[in-house]
Amino acid sequence: MGVKKLRPVTPGQRHRIAPTFEEITKSTPEKSLLAPKKRSGGRNNTGKMTARYIGGGHKKRYRIIDFKRNKHGVAATVVGIEYDPNRTARIALLEYADGEKTYIIAPEGLQVGQTLMSGEEATPDVGNALPLSKIPVGTIIHNIELKPGKGASMVRSAGGYAQLLGRKGKYATIKLPSGETRLVLVTCYATIGTVSNGDHMNVRLGKAGRSRWLGVRPRTRGVAMNPVDHPMGGGEGKSSGGHPRSRNGLYAKGQKTRKKNKYSDKLIVSRKSKK
Repeated sequence: MGVKKLRPVTPGQRHRIAPTFEEITKSTPEKSLLAPKKRSGGRNNTGKMTARYIGGGHKKRYRIIDFKRNKHGVAATVVGIEYDPNRTARIALLEYADGEKTYIIAPEGLQVGQTLMSGEEATPDVGNALPLSKIPVGTIIHNIELKPGKGASMVRSAGGYAQLLGRKGKYATIKLPSGETRLVLVTCYATIGTVSNGDHMNVRLGKAGRSRWLGVRPRTRGVAMNPVDHPMGGGEGKSSGGHPRSRNGLYAKGQKTRKKNKYSDKLIVSRKSKK
């Protein structure tokens, strides 16, 4: 995966940094693995806007991703690497030996024609899914389960990876992309390697219209509103707006958002490092 800087033929291209899509080998999705994706435009069941700055955008269909990887011991061949409009990572189409096809999140370096496998007997190679009890300590992993059999819920976005630091008893110690170190049951599955499309963080849209294609509408700053509309609104001239707050008066910065006495507190070894 790479990015390219365009020649500024138009104003919208002057600051655009675009993905090259060089790793994509298949342009049409697998029809049997598509599902409709309904959009709300930020409205609830009564039609009232409950989330602002959402609407428009290109029509999408959801790609059904296999986060469980529960066809243990059955070899699968990589048919193609595809673009997924619903996530930052690329996805890979697998065809199992019994003919079934599934999508997985493509790890970095996955090639068409490669053979993948999941289960306790699988080798710790890129793209294979194993329980944490069978993965060598120090291995780079992604797509990590939090509950056995539920499916991967951590480290799924572009360029993400975690590291298996060790095992003790029924828990494995994992360092997450945020810098947090936490315990996960060794019976949970994880996939070997780093999530693809690591250059996603370097992409720049270049123009407001490209943001609209993604379904994001223009955002009005609170300080530009009237006092009736926002706690930071009003004032003569360009006022600073006071302490950053949300529209309903809650502090927007510096406030802790994690629940007290959350069930997973006892599983966190160390919090993420402060910048």
